[in-house]
Amino acid sequence: MVKLSKRMKEAEKLITEGTTAPLKEAVALLLKSPKVKFDETIELHFNLNIDVKNTDQNVRGTVVLPHGTGKTIRIAVICKGAPAQKAKELGADHVGAEELIEKISKGFLDFDCMIAAPDMMRELSKLGKILGPRGLMPSPKAGTVTLDVERAIKEVKAGKVEFKADKQAGIHIGIGKRSFAELKLTENANCVIEAITHMKPASVKGNFIKSLYLASTMGPGVRIAL
Repeated sequence: MVKLSKRMKEAEKLITEGTTAPLKEAVALLLKSPKVKFDETIELHFNLNIDVKNTDQNVRGTVVLPHGTGKTIRIAVICKGAPAQKAKELGADHVGAEELIEKISKGFLDFDCMIAAPDMMRELSKLGKILGPRGLMPSPKAGTVTLDVERAIKEVKAGKVEFKADKQAGIHIGIGKRSFAELKLTENANCVIEAITHMKPASVKGNFIKSLYLASTMGPGVRIAL
């Protein structure tokens, strides 16, 4: 039998199994639940009505959160020449070309997002087995393979996040920190929900989102009334 901690017992007084609420109320419930010692991430968990084996139903995209993620994103940029200089001026944490690719191949992974110029992708493709499983491989669909490196850096710093359906037709995405104001979390969540809703494949019939939950890193989840 699972023994609940004192904190979780207190949380269950507010949020029981099966609790369903509109988004704004769900955010309020989570913020009222007992805290832990660190600033938890608030997350949205989608279960989509898609066939993941059907390539026409791949759901992947990006969205810029109006209030950011609350996390400092370490950015690596793979490019040369003037774009490299601009990337340094904009505060990218690591900027380079072949030498940075070589460093990464030897185990350097001190970054959360990678942006690359198209002419570097041939060299960068060698790192697919390192970057791919960690979700760090640049992609044109995510806007991280681009000639406009300056714009890509600004978007990431402004709160741009990527989402992609997994093998279980789920999408799990952080929308901010528990320390955020209720309104900011609600607006960030609405932005993500709208972005994913607009990604509904034409071949999907009926409800696109089967279920949606809001949860904190160490807390219970609240089902969102869609």
